[in-house]
Amino acid sequence: MKQSIKIAKTLIEALPYIKKFNSKTIVVKFGGSIGSKDFSSFSKDIVLMKLVGINPVVVHGGGPEISNELKSKKIKSNFINGMRITCNKTMKIVEKVLGGKVNKKIVKEISINGGMPIGLTGRDNNLIIAKKIKLSNKDQDLGRVGEITKINKNYINKLIKTNYIPIIAPIGYDQNGLSYNINADYAASKVASAINAERLIILTNVSGIKDKKNKLISSLRKKRVNYLIDQGVIEKGMVPKVKCLIDALTDGVKKTHIIDGTVKNAIILEMFTDSGIGTEILL
Repeated sequence: MKQSIKIAKTLIEALPYIKKFNSKTIVVKFGGSIGSKDFSSFSKDIVLMKLVGINPVVVHGGGPEISNELKSKKIKSNFINGMRITCNKTMKIVEKVLGGKVNKKIVKEISINGGMPIGLTGRDNNLIIAKKIKLSNKDQDLGRVGEITKINKNYINKLIKTNYIPIIAPIGYDQNGLSYNINADYAASKVASAINAERLIILTNVSGIKDKKNKLISSLRKKRVNYLIDQGVIEKGMVPKVKCLIDALTDGVKKTHIIDGTVKNAIILEMFTDSGIGTEILL
């Protein structure tokens, strides 16, 4: 009986959040660092969101899987400022892993749990138009790494209205049909901004943003985030992730979150409980 009462209290606690987010669109970025073992828990969260009237859109990464595939093919992985140098051979692997392996796994798990997922890359209905990134240092070249010039928001919104759950691999294409490798955090930020999402949630393998004493910061304002970056409190790989969240806020997304996706039902805990589990960032 005590366990049943506890479950009932949890459901009641979630009620105002379910009401608040009803008919709203939430973009969720599933990081490759989380690992495929968590597809099932993640997929159940996404399906539950859809069933209670929320419109989830998933953008996923797959960096570790790409690195493993490249290693098996004896192709060396090189990076500039955290971005993978992508030659033609590497790009074929990127398309195979992101557009095929990872995307299909997420689609399969969501389908198994009762959702209606649709796997997408930038090629579908010109979903992601991109161009080659040119670095300020002309002696450096990232190859086929792209920046987004346009998101086909109408296509995403059409899928949402017909009850599909878009699962987007961050591969963009230029006007000539050439494919580009795109950072998944950046792609999620651009998608969220384009469709005026209520929330952008980045799932990664850390608990969130921490202060100098290594204590989790549950809520931050944009100005404070910039200060923490300047002070070196937010550092290394967390910096580009946080900057993507700030860009989304600047472009109209209401609130952003970074949470530990290795925690089971992480999205539900962050969105539907009073305490949450990660860091939220507001303007």
